[in-house]
Amino acid sequence: MAVKTITIDLEAYDRLARLKSEGQSFSQVIKEHIPEKRSTGRDLLEAIRGASFSDDFVEAMEKIVGERRKSPARAPRL
Repeated sequence: MAVKTITIDLEAYDRLARLKSEGQSFSQVIKEHIPEKRSTGRDLLEAIRGASFSDDFVEAMEKIVGERRKSPARAPRL
């Protein structure tokens, strides 16, 4: 496994050290508390922009969206 050396100030080190459990590496602490970048709606839009879809696909998606709009889960709670 490749490693990198980073420099952090003492306050950042103290914060990180407080999160660390016995036997846990700093790398494990960082991975636990800083999630991987997740795809967003904007990422999806960029991926499909300019793509072409069959009429059957578009109709199927419109049907799914229409059914979801009718779902009682979307009803406002009072």
